Amino acid sequence: MSLSASIKSIQDIMRKDVGVDGDAQRLSQLAWMLFLKIFDAQETELEMTRDDYRSPLPAKLRWCNWAADAEGITGDGLMKFINDDLFPGLKELKGASPRHQLLRSTFADAYNYMKSGTLLRQVINKLNEGIDFNKSDDRHLFGDIYEQLLRDLQNAGNAGEYYTPRAVTQFMVERTNPKLGEIIFDPACGTGGFLTCALEHVRKNEVKSPADEERLQVCVRGVEKKPLPHLLCTTNMLLHGIEVPVNIRHDNTLAKPYASYTSSDRVDVIITNPPFGGMEEDGTEKNFPTTYRTKETADLFLVLIVHLLRDGGHGAIVLPDSPPGQGVKTRIKQELLEKCNLHTIVHLPNGVFAPYTNIKTNLLFFTKGEPTKEIWHYEHPYPPGVKNYNKTKPIRIEEFEVERKWWGKPGQEKKRLENEYAWRTSVEDIATNGYNLFPKNPHTVDAAHRNPIELLAEYQAAQTAVDEVREKLRRELETALTR
Repeated sequence: MSLSASIKSIQDIMRKDVGVDGDAQRLSQLAWMLFLKIFDAQETELEMTRDDYRSPLPAKLRWCNWAADAEGITGDGLMKFINDDLFPGLKELKGASPRHQLLRSTFADAYNYMKSGTLLRQVINKLNEGIDFNKSDDRHLFGDIYEQLLRDLQNAGNAGEYYTPRAVTQFMVERTNPKLGEIIFDPACGTGGFLTCALEHVRKNEVKSPADEERLQVCVRGVEKKPLPHLLCTTNMLLHGIEVPVNIRHDNTLAKPYASYTSSDRVDVIITNPPFGGMEEDGTEKNFPTTYRTKETADLFLVLIVHLLRDGGHGAIVLPDSPPGQGVKTRIKQELLEKCNLHTIVHLPNGVFAPYTNIKTNLLFFTKGEPTKEIWHYEHPYPPGVKNYNKTKPIRIEEFEVERKWWGKPGQEKKRLENEYAWRTSVEDIATNGYNLFPKNPHTVDAAHRNPIELLAEYQAAQTAVDEVREKLRRELETALTR
């Protein structure tokens, strides 16, 4: 059975269980089992390659000892073990090593939703039959299946906010171009899409030896405040070769006072899609200087990102369209433009983040340490024949080829040229226009400014069509009345 068929079969089994309600709970249930199975595969490899390796888990809690045997415990006995031994044992695990900390933090807010031990045994057996994480081919293929599982979360209400389209993630990482040795941070990391993409980017372009890989292992940091995406992110890190992903913290980045961040918290690269349109808990804004206090989550993250980047560090962030205006939003934009060179904004069309939101979004790329003098804008066009993106027709990485060619290699911004999709604005014009970072493409002909003769011809054609329909309806009504 293929991996995708195995996952579908597992989901079908879970649908029979009265304790699992909806896609989000099914994925949460699957996630903690995947974590333990991946962790067990990793331990098996470490035991073979390191003579001094000792598992942080008591023997009875290791996947290989309670789950691997298809004829092992099932029914009420399995449920009793899961609820009375496994989960309490993981949440209260003794030990101070990074691997002990990883297990405790991962399971601090994890839950077993299934009620039937018989169905749970069927799920476990399907996992064991269908996926072998000690096989590199299975690991790589499962990465694609995992992406599909995350996309499926979009059907689970606001859970869709955890997923950024792969094409957007890959393009932002490519353009930011993180290097080996740089600290890469996502302060709202969700399920880890940006971080795993950055890992693969650095591995492909920079990692040449085992020593390089060891450096990379400690260069990735993330924070996620919700338990389900944190569990998914930690699992994703294991899947992508991070041996002990303790730098993926379950916390709220915005809850730490702005003034308490020190030089040791500075990072080289920040790539993120912070939640937008939402409001933080009362009092969170008081962690920030009075000038920047707001309950709008995305604005607070932007302030913090500027603060946390080192001079010379690079940032890329997804932000929604917002109108120009006075007040805190304007002061935040001023802060960004004064402390960073906001060199590029890619304006995305409607539907990229559907069904989570249909708001137009923008990709902002900037470098800390020098003020903005001008901003290059690029309006991403729909591909031919596409009028809107949606779940069945998502944005694809190939569509960013026009931006790649226009942009050139990172650092070649001075060689850019204006075209029907690209233009630039000076920082003086931005200030004059109320710090509007998302202006209309000046090369787009607005209907209000088109040729009057063309507009009149279109109006007359439309009026003629209306008259024809009206006449047809009149004749049909007369015919019906004379019968």
